Amino acid sequence: MTGRDLLSRFHDVVRTAPGRVAVRDTAGALTFAELEARTAALAAVLAGRGVRRGDRVGVSVPRGNGLLVALLAVWRAGAAYVPLDPAYPADRLAHMATDAAVRTTVTPDDLAGALQGEHTDVVVSPGDSAYVIYTSGSTGLPKGVLATRGGVASLVDGLEQMAVYAAEPRVVAWNASASFDASVQQWARVCRGDTVVVLEDAHRTEPAKLAAWLDECGVSDVDMTPTHWEMLREHLLPGRPDGRRLRLFIGGEPISVPVWRELAAARTVEAFNLYGPTECTVDATVAVVEGDHPGIGDPLPGNRLLVLGAGLREVPDGEIGELFVAGPRVTDGYLGRSGLTACRFLPDPSGEPGARMYRTGDLVRRTGDGLLEFHGRADRQVKIRGHRVELGEIETVVRSSPAVAAAAVVVRDDLAGQPVAYYVPSGLAGARELREHAAASLPEVMVPAAFVEVAALPLTPGGKLDTAALPAPPAVAGTAPEGEFEQFIAQVWAEVLGRDAVNADDDFFALGGHSLVALRVVSRVKKTFGLKMSPRDVYRHPRLTDLARHVESLRV
Repeated sequence: MTGRDLLSRFHDVVRTAPGRVAVRDTAGALTFAELEARTAALAAVLAGRGVRRGDRVGVSVPRGNGLLVALLAVWRAGAAYVPLDPAYPADRLAHMATDAAVRTTVTPDDLAGALQGEHTDVVVSPGDSAYVIYTSGSTGLPKGVLATRGGVASLVDGLEQMAVYAAEPRVVAWNASASFDASVQQWARVCRGDTVVVLEDAHRTEPAKLAAWLDECGVSDVDMTPTHWEMLREHLLPGRPDGRRLRLFIGGEPISVPVWRELAAARTVEAFNLYGPTECTVDATVAVVEGDHPGIGDPLPGNRLLVLGAGLREVPDGEIGELFVAGPRVTDGYLGRSGLTACRFLPDPSGEPGARMYRTGDLVRRTGDGLLEFHGRADRQVKIRGHRVELGEIETVVRSSPAVAAAAVVVRDDLAGQPVAYYVPSGLAGARELREHAAASLPEVMVPAAFVEVAALPLTPGGKLDTAALPAPPAVAGTAPEGEFEQFIAQVWAEVLGRDAVNADDDFFALGGHSLVALRVVSRVKKTFGLKMSPRDVYRHPRLTDLARHVESLRV
């Protein structure tokens, strides 16, 4: 099952509803006819640069209508897009562009210059590549996953067949970064006639502003991680102005029992839990959020889920095994890494000749009533704010510092599941220098929340890292918060970071803070003092006493 090509569906909508709004950002909107014209013009530019069927084209465009124009234009030219997020470190972007052998890269200048032009879609097949999205790699470098056009079309078809997507056109929020595979099932909905509303960075960092933008645009469908939902729940749970239920697609990381039960009981929200690794074209299963216990749900049409143990034998219900996914949406593997592809993509014993199943690394248990429960990972891969992260990649980057003799990275529950780097020094660099070193190569979500110096890494008798013996990040010696603003910020930090107390010299990020938690801090400050503030202020003033002083200055 490959599904009808999405560009063909897009052209059908252009013919039948040319004046309907296709995409909207804060600068304005494009109708389907206007989006068609813009993509044709840019596709003509790409063809003029020599882009042909099967090529790979980098896309380095910020969130907005232009990003959708760029992605569709690459498809029209017969190529696969490679998202190159401008916010990523330059070295990481250079590696991705080289590794993917991109023929050319689309930038905002290209969008501004491509306003007119004609281009006929290149004839493609379902097996042609649709995109290459890079995920964290245990070797220290990200790896590119090759997804096919047929796989993406089949994804949309499957979600329609399971009534996850409504039959009538909807207004859909595009929330995820184009570098995150969840973005595919958000922006690609324009091809079935839905209106896509772009959530720009200013919205994603301002919960109240985001909720107002969703209401203004009449958004009916939103996709986000459980972490992001917890930041926005107070704004979205009250319901939409028109009284209709918000359709929420939640995934990217496990849902806690309290969040699951809250969504199941909400009368203003209709929630679906979507599960799937990048290697299986975004989503492999879907569950309606109902009842008391979180579950992965049922496979999308055509998919098969296998829970296997030793010797790749199926385990009986009630026992924990590793989840394998087989079916039409299993991708082509890792670009240029045949060995790694062979390890993770195994022959499907029940499929057609050449069919493969993907070894997810997720441990699950099938209950007697067929429900799949998530029970962690079989390897060192973790989910941080919905992003899949290989701890080995972070370790490799930390070890590359000349000031580090040895390093290990773990996630700690007492830091809200954030990564912590333990290092044995060989030079004079401290935590601040190592943080800057890591940030030069890693996306913000992968930079350790704390760097802890140790004399030696503790080992088990078998020579493995003894994670239980690693010390908790030490509390920063300092004074108790004083004055109205220090005490207020300390109270907020303790609440959002799950700590009994914090002191005036504590660093927000060393305590486990990150960009989404910073949203909650900003929201509380605005609600209490009515001040104009953004998460960037937390980044500029990570020490509690400095942030309190900044908040006080805003009030003057």
